[in-house]
Amino acid sequence: MAKLNDPVQLAVIGAAHGTRGEVRVKTFTGDPLALADYGLLYDVTGRSFEILAIRPANTVVVVRFRGVNDRTMAEALNGTMLFIDRAQLPEELDEDEFYHADLIGLDAVDGEGKPYGKVSAMFNFGGGDLIELTIPGRRPMLVPFTQAAVPSIDVKAGQIVIDPAAAGLIADENEEEERRRQLGGDGGKERP
Repeated sequence: MAKLNDPVQLAVIGAAHGTRGEVRVKTFTGDPLALADYGLLYDVTGRSFEILAIRPANTVVVVRFRGVNDRTMAEALNGTMLFIDRAQLPEELDEDEFYHADLIGLDAVDGEGKPYGKVSAMFNFGGGDLIELTIPGRRPMLVPFTQAAVPSIDVKAGQIVIDPAAAGLIADENEEEERRRQLGGDGGKERP
């Protein structure tokens, strides 16, 4: 069992695939098949996973791990997150490439510096990457991770710049104001 100094999640194991121990795996790598290029992968407990075979399958890859030989063993892995140590990742990225882990915790501001919360998570439900922004006491907001919605990222400065209109945040604020107005301005609460 290995202890990772700076873990970076590369994938999550999904459902079993077939009866011989294969599993469906959602990867967070640019090329899903590149998951096999990183060597051993580790779960949160430090248990290692060695990829014996990998092949594409729609939006995921199908993987056979060493020691997982039947459907029951494969089913037990469902939901297991797989990590590597950050030192195994390439240092140099293209100008418009970022590791999701580096974006988590950055402040989100607009062009004038108005705060929109912090980046708390990254998601991809099949239609492209989304950034989750959180502000204490408010519902999280999802913003498309596109050049239009997030025109600037400065990891060293600790912030991303968002365009509220392109991110769909202005419409949300207007809708919220309209909802408050329709409910009598007090969110529908009874007055004493």
